[in-house]
Amino acid sequence: MHYTEYDTRLAAYAVVTDDEGRVLLALWNEGSRRQWTLPGGGLELHERAEDGAVREVLEESGYDVEIDELLGVDSYVFPAERRSVPTDRPMKAFRVLYRAHVTGGELTHERDGSTDEAAWFHVSEVAGLDRVSVVDVGLRMAGLLLR
Repeated sequence: MHYTEYDTRLAAYAVVTDDEGRVLLALWNEGSRRQWTLPGGGLELHERAEDGAVREVLEESGYDVEIDELLGVDSYVFPAERRSVPTDRPMKAFRVLYRAHVTGGELTHERDGSTDEAAWFHVSEVAGLDRVSVVDVGLRMAGLLLR
């Protein structure tokens, strides 16, 4: 399929962990069911990926974070029928993933956004959560492998 026949979305996400072995997740509310995701989302036109990840973590969780490292880039194809907007075009999502740590702020739930709750989970709890694929991708890239 030629690139003009599908949509592309560039997004940035952060794997934010703490000293207790927990990871910060946000509850995504735009799909057919609510699922946990890494804090992150689509980049604005002139925004650098790392700046978008920092902004998204703040919006979705209330925490200020600092980027520690680039973990990697992942891509995923969403068929048209699985997209959250009515369309006949598939979408290729490019997801830039970073490791980050909290530098300030306090846990606050996003209002009127694509997520409506944020919470810390021990990495061992994540396998039992209803979650989107970027969670597993990010944890694998961060060396917090889920099997």
